[in-house]
Amino acid sequence: MKLFCLTLAAIILASGSGALADGNPVVGAAVFRKCAACHTATARENRVGPSLMGIVGRPVASVPDYNYSPAMKAFGADGKIWDEALLRKYLPAPQSLVKGIRMTFPGLKSDKDLDNLIAYLRNPAAAQ
Repeated sequence: MKLFCLTLAAIILASGSGALADGNPVVGAAVFRKCAACHTATARENRVGPSLMGIVGRPVASVPDYNYSPAMKAFGADGKIWDEALLRKYLPAPQSLVKGIRMTFPGLKSDKDLDNLIAYLRNPAAAQ
């Protein structure tokens, strides 16, 4: 019985920690405010930066009506996709990963902010 309870507790803890790693889109919407001066995630409207609507799973530098910097075009030229792993590399220090981009955003340093922002970008409607 003790082994069963310990196993059950381990499963519950493991599943709970996975949910935290996925982030919270509502909190992510608040984190996105740092991006909102230049981007939108809920409309296909470009601003200073391209629309981020549907970015998770989208090829890098692929919004057809946005004029990307040569550096960003070169970064995406080999077919990179904005998946969670690439966003986690990019968002903490965009200029370090892609030298010569026009974006001046210094990056997100908190893993929690990254989790929450990616959850929001995956599904902005979930924040409503």
